[in-house]
Amino acid sequence: MTVSKPAEPLAKPGEVLRAVVFDMDGVLVESEHLWERMWTRYAKRHGHEWSAEDTATVQGMSSPEWSDYLRRACASPESAEEVERAVVDEMVAALRDGEIELLDGAREMVVDVSSVVPIALASSAPRRLIDAVLAGHGLSDRFTATVSSAEVPRGKPSPDVYAEAAERLGTAGNECAAVEDSSNGIRAAHAAGMAVVAIPSVGYPPKPDAIAAARVVATSLQHVRHTLLSCFGDRATESEGA
Repeated sequence: MTVSKPAEPLAKPGEVLRAVVFDMDGVLVESEHLWERMWTRYAKRHGHEWSAEDTATVQGMSSPEWSDYLRRACASPESAEEVERAVVDEMVAALRDGEIELLDGAREMVVDVSSVVPIALASSAPRRLIDAVLAGHGLSDRFTATVSSAEVPRGKPSPDVYAEAAERLGTAGNECAAVEDSSNGIRAAHAAGMAVVAIPSVGYPPKPDAIAAARVVATSLQHVRHTLLSCFGDRATESEGA
């Protein structure tokens, strides 16, 4: 089902946006189905049938949060730290095997936007996977800051990871645009005061309340790139003339 919303300007009158914060899973790389695969595998090994409802519950959670949920759902004898390590090991192996690819238009979007304004990453993925994905795709140096929700008190939909990203960029939340694909991600960025560009996940479409919180609902990463560059057009012109 296609999610739509009337287009609005990304920046409201009198509002000045100074930076952009991107999510990773579902925005830069195609990996949300892999997370579901790994959670399902772990659950099956421990006699639990993982459901779509389980996936919807944990999407956006930090690694400590989803690993504890998975441990309890499976009645696993392992600690949350051991559960996390087992699942993330499989995600890193998937990256090594070429299964975590950049989405169409992601590289151009990151390169072009980072050439105009500072950008950050605010992801629910653990630090070692964030670093491995960005390094593996040659994008590490494009980001001024990267934050894992494991590094803040609460995962998405709480605003913590986005608030931390804004702080590391030296900006306020309401001076940032955010790009998100999931319900809890959109809710988190909106709660942090950011102007949200939603790029709805096809496999895990955002709920109506999340779509309502977005300023712009994009149809592709090319659309996201155009929206961001249009917003920062004056700076792009200055950069070209420098």
